[in-house]
Amino acid sequence: MAEIRHRVGISGSAKDIYPLLTTDAGLAKWWTTDTRGAGGVGSVIEFRFDGTGPDFEVIELIPGQQVRWRLAGEMPEDWIGSEILFELHEDGKQTIVNFSHYNWKQSGEFLAHCSTKWAIFLMSLKSCIESGKGQPFPNDLHIDFDE
Repeated sequence: MAEIRHRVGISGSAKDIYPLLTTDAGLAKWWTTDTRGAGGVGSVIEFRFDGTGPDFEVIELIPGQQVRWRLAGEMPEDWIGSEILFELHEDGKQTIVNFSHYNWKQSGEFLAHCSTKWAIFLMSLKSCIESGKGQPFPNDLHIDFDE
């Protein structure tokens, strides 16, 4: 199984970052503006990019420390069975966000594309905390002409 991993230091507290990972309004500030369904464990979050996109079930929440989702739909196919994990820990004046998107079916061009896009969106999360403004889809940095 393949995985994507990223580590980002954000000048802010885990308490400030956590709601951006667990609420519709927070997620819409840095990933995609069309987000709905965020809530407690068992809720299904719908992320839409031009009308389509993945659904994730919230499977673990540890306030200020950890958020874990599991793909709840059939799209994208390479993501079936995959999970996303955000781990937060404060380190001095910053919070380290360790991000993993794991249990991919295979490595390849789509994983490479998604790894780059996750990096862009994690920088959007960083910007959201540090400057008050993220760059969620559709205002994100595009990496190819198909976006």
